[in-house]
Amino acid sequence: MEQFTYTIQDSAGLHARPAGLLVKCAQGCSCAVSIVFNGKTADAKRLFSVMNLNVKQNDTITFRAEGEQERADCAKLKAFCQANL
Repeated sequence: MEQFTYTIQDSAGLHARPAGLLVKCAQGCSCAVSIVFNGKTADAKRLFSVMNLNVKQNDTITFRAEGEQERADCAKLKAFCQANL
């Protein structure tokens, strides 16, 4: 399992549009990808699961990838977050 943390910079937090883009990015990963926030875990490949976390600006979330390409998938997700969230 590979994981990394990221602090949301977007002033609106992880609302519908960026959450949708994040899910699309995660769906392109071959690994199982989850997001952990405030003791809750969400499947990063499911929009409603991600939005139910209710992540706001300056909240820190943890991404976890499990599978054969976990290192590459984490790098892809990290780059996405830095560019879009």
